[in-house]
Amino acid sequence: MFARSVVSLVATTALVLIANAATAATNAPPSAPHRPNIIFILADDLGYGDLGCYGQTRIKTPNLDQLAADGIRFTSYYSGSTVCAPSRAALMLGQHTGHSFLRGNSESLPLKPEAVTVAKVLHDAGYRTAMIGKWALGDEGTTGLPELQGFDEVLGYLNQTHAHDYYTEYLWRHDPVTGRDGRITLSGNLGGKQGDYTPDLFTKAALNFVRINKPDQFNHYRPFFLYLAYTIPHANNEEGRRIGNSMQVPSATPYADEPWAAPEKNKAAMITRLDADIGRLRAKLIELKIDTNTIILFTSDNGPHAEGVDPKFHASAGPLRGLKRDLYEGGIRVPMIVNWPAQIRPGQVSDFAWANWDFLPTAADIALTKAPKGIDGISIYPLLTGQAQTNQHEFLYWEFHERGFQQAARMGDWKAVRPQADEPLELYNLKADLGEKEDVAKNNPEVVTKFEAYFKTARTESSHWPIKKLEKKPAQVEPAKPQ
Repeated sequence: MFARSVVSLVATTALVLIANAATAATNAPPSAPHRPNIIFILADDLGYGDLGCYGQTRIKTPNLDQLAADGIRFTSYYSGSTVCAPSRAALMLGQHTGHSFLRGNSESLPLKPEAVTVAKVLHDAGYRTAMIGKWALGDEGTTGLPELQGFDEVLGYLNQTHAHDYYTEYLWRHDPVTGRDGRITLSGNLGGKQGDYTPDLFTKAALNFVRINKPDQFNHYRPFFLYLAYTIPHANNEEGRRIGNSMQVPSATPYADEPWAAPEKNKAAMITRLDADIGRLRAKLIELKIDTNTIILFTSDNGPHAEGVDPKFHASAGPLRGLKRDLYEGGIRVPMIVNWPAQIRPGQVSDFAWANWDFLPTAADIALTKAPKGIDGISIYPLLTGQAQTNQHEFLYWEFHERGFQQAARMGDWKAVRPQADEPLELYNLKADLGEKEDVAKNNPEVVTKFEAYFKTARTESSHWPIKKLEKKPAQVEPAKPQ
């Protein structure tokens, strides 16, 4: 059974584990004991308003609420894009979608061999690295495989479409200790059975990874980096078409008796289940006595979806306009919680504006190493450690190619959106109008001019992602009424 033989990221005896850790440590740069472990947890299609600490009133998220209370809750954090793959590319590469080679969902564009990911940066700095969950940046037989991009160990989905299925018959596994490298069968799901719920497996694998790779004398106190990319609460549209419920979860508990539609119960149950799993992970860190010097970051890859559910039902976008596939705030502004007991004073709320592409340089500073040149990110390490954050973005930038060509940027409290390539900018004052209800472009021509100038320099041309105009259907001409 998978649960007995494969769910552990390193399935071997204690002696082999110790020997392997010691061998790995001798082949890597020495690690100072004070360098923290780093855990980056990424939800999938979780909206700004889906957590209690961000205003959710129906869905229970006590563990994430406590994680926020014990650290910093950011109210102006942004995903790398409004859909999956480019958002994750921004996270891994430290580049926004005006410079990234991956600016939309594309299974034919894997990460290149020369890509410098945050995993490579941390691995080269002496960290033990693992990717558990959804990858979406390179499929089988490509240069984008996570094990070729800086991750020592891998368990999860490579393909983003494959990741829609919570009861898949196989996952991708790379483990140099046991020699596993390739697909592994989930026997509990064969023949249409639903015995192995993949988020549960990811949690078990994460618990094993932190247990096995706890910094201690056997591995020269080598720290670890865990990228834990859950698929919750993404929809399985294929399953939804079959049974009328795209939200896959073993049980609707604790919402089974609520007078809601089944998909809304299941979505809430998925998020509460995710919250419980994060609580288990945090409890394991405390049990291992490594919680104080472990930094946990939690966020989402983009805003909430409307695939089989009504995002308004749970107010998943909170007070924000838009959803997944929009460049309005609801599509790109997401929760961000950072917890690091050794450095971060609890109970903080920050409106500092930063984004996925800032994680790489921040992680490099945390690891006492250098970030690569030519990235768009800035390090917010000073802010996290209670120092003055002297550098900040003048602009944050996004572009999206799935529905023509759309652009957006934020400058201070101003937000500009270009709905299509040949259309004028819309302008919003986020401080006065968080819901982006009133376009004030006509009243602020000098601000519009500044955004227009920036948009001309914000991006590099890409043969894969050219600027294209959305073809407009000709207006229907009403037939003349008889006289």
